[in-house]
Amino acid sequence: MLSLGPLVRADPLPDAGPVTQTTELSEAPEQDEQPEQPARPARRALLRLPHRAWAVAAITFVTIIGAAGFASLPGLLIDPLHEEFGWSRGTIGFAVSVNLALYGLTAPFAAALMDRFGIRKVVAAALVVIAAGGGLTVFMSEPWQLILCWGVLVGLGSGSMALAFAATVTNRWFVARRGLVTGILTAGGASGQLIFLPLLSWIVEGHQWRPAAITVSVAALAIVPLVWLLLRDHPSDVGLAAYGADGPPAPRPAPRRGAARRAVKALVSASRTGSFWLLAGAFAICGASTNGLVKTHFVPAAHDHGMPVTAAASLLAVIGVFDIVGTVASGWFTDRFDARRLLAVYYALRGLSLMFLPILLDDAVHPPMLFFIVFYGLDWVATVPPTMALCREQYGEDSAIVFGWVLASHQVGAGVVAFVGGAARDAFGSYDLVWYGAGALCAIAALMSLVIQRVPGTKTAAASA
Repeated sequence: MLSLGPLVRADPLPDAGPVTQTTELSEAPEQDEQPEQPARPARRALLRLPHRAWAVAAITFVTIIGAAGFASLPGLLIDPLHEEFGWSRGTIGFAVSVNLALYGLTAPFAAALMDRFGIRKVVAAALVVIAAGGGLTVFMSEPWQLILCWGVLVGLGSGSMALAFAATVTNRWFVARRGLVTGILTAGGASGQLIFLPLLSWIVEGHQWRPAAITVSVAALAIVPLVWLLLRDHPSDVGLAAYGADGPPAPRPAPRRGAARRAVKALVSASRTGSFWLLAGAFAICGASTNGLVKTHFVPAAHDHGMPVTAAASLLAVIGVFDIVGTVASGWFTDRFDARRLLAVYYALRGLSLMFLPILLDDAVHPPMLFFIVFYGLDWVATVPPTMALCREQYGEDSAIVFGWVLASHQVGAGVVAFVGGAARDAFGSYDLVWYGAGALCAIAALMSLVIQRVPGTKTAAASA
């Protein structure tokens, strides 16, 4: 059992040596008496407690689940908002694109702010902001209000809890098992999708969209006390070394001032390397083919073919089930295999599956569609652990901030396709061209991943395993 937690030892008994009692051979014990057996030496009992890092990872996981409710809702609101207000799908998609873009652009600054003010303060404030933005949407009547509340407020707040949050926790609290922990934390978004999508689709279908917006706002607020009371910024705060670290606990680093300057400086430094642009470009395609396209437009696209909203939302939730499996497995693979080759395989398989989607959409769920859901779900966020690993390999202690910028490209790509997908549906009456285009882009991302250069002196995961 792996653990670096404190060992609690039971004190040995005062007289722990063997104790014997002899009797004369001529005297047999009475029938109802049992001869005393030699007492065994007392053994020292060891109680191994899990390292505190796993508790911090669990709290982070729950927090990401709560934030995932906001990411699950936009795809369910496109048709209700179109019917109630008469807004075009392109207009609604633009609000979603602002949300996705700010989600990504905020991430590198949030990682730097966590170094300055601490994880707890930044995440708690972000939860309050996204709860306020989501709750205020129930009073809107104009498109600009949707853009302000859902696009700006929710985008900024959720960006502060983006995958840079998971990267910061992983880098501070873990030395060993980083790939596995990254996979688990990344799967938190899929777990939230699994929890919220069926619930929110049922609310939207039976009670309109406003109660659904209130539901996710309340869920975000409910997590604030958990974060404030239980999350810790550094292992040294509780007198521990990071999980898997050798030696005594490292002292808590001094707060780093100039969060914005540090974030920009990390971007400028990373942008001078070709690996950054390859990672950012491939991850932009990743966002375009997941959050921007499938998460935003799958439900309305399936509804165009006559599939009920609840059935389409349930399929997205099932994607979340297999996303958890695929992402955790990807973290395990990342600890053992070359991250570049993993990314190439993931992108190639995703592009292939998207090419088949237009012919699978129907008014009911058939076995080929279920196969797509399973196959695509295993690949949904599997790209995150190897991308984080490559950022750590290439950029060292600034890797969380650099990954924040790479994530920004992911969300910009998602935002562009969220808008383009809605505009294409308005113009052509179908999403087919968007599915095919996304499949072709994934093939390009696979090639980009293969040509990322290794840092001299580093070993592949397979070689170091």
